[in-house]
Amino acid sequence: MKQACESIDFLFHQAALGSVPRSIENPIATHNANASGFLSVLVAAKNAGVKRVVYASSSSVYGDIADSPKREEKTGKPLSPYAVSKLVNEFYADIFSRTYNMEIIGLRYFNIFGPRQNPKGAYAAAIPLFIDGLLNNTPVYINGDGEQSRDFTFVENAVQGNIKAMFCEEKEAPGKVFNIALGDKISVNQLFNTLKKITGSSLSPTYREERRGDVKNSLADISKARTILRYSPSVIVDDGLRKTVEWFGNYFRK
Repeated sequence: MKQACESIDFLFHQAALGSVPRSIENPIATHNANASGFLSVLVAAKNAGVKRVVYASSSSVYGDIADSPKREEKTGKPLSPYAVSKLVNEFYADIFSRTYNMEIIGLRYFNIFGPRQNPKGAYAAAIPLFIDGLLNNTPVYINGDGEQSRDFTFVENAVQGNIKAMFCEEKEAPGKVFNIALGDKISVNQLFNTLKKITGSSLSPTYREERRGDVKNSLADISKARTILRYSPSVIVDDGLRKTVEWFGNYFRK
């Protein structure tokens, strides 16, 4: 294992314990998985002489900052334990990069979606929940008024970002964090209506109270990733939603 890690760049896409609500309910588990777990990975990578670590940060680190689009150089106060844990990752990455001369690159993902997301869990993301309800004619809930917007990013774009970060030869890349997103925004209401049209459903959503720890609007400036990583998202939201609905349609027919 050590020999394999020394011969290739090491990609660490952290399977973060947590969505925002889960972290609010269980901050200790979130910290243990995201912060302590990430520190363990960095120490193991240092001891093994790993050439490069690419890790998953999150758009949640922007917190309460009102700027739009979000640029890597400026963040606000975190709004959840999940956001704090991802910000801690970035601090540890910076220290290890400078102290141990390691190549470490962080990717701030913005609302990744696509096939294989679980719609049944207690903390399932909006898109698989919407698709599940629209295809099966079961209730769909929207938190708040639905006018909150997100930079929804199809999983193929995120994978491209991972690969570009892993193999990037630009000297400025290590030690930095990059927004990985589409660079466009859509409201939750628009998202639901697009999915409704794709599925051919006549279902209407049920609105409920806002979710604690959620940001109102989220839009990424991806110019830094474009310039340094040569990242170029290739799948727009509508096409990604169609691919996702197609996968879930086959999944529910099994």
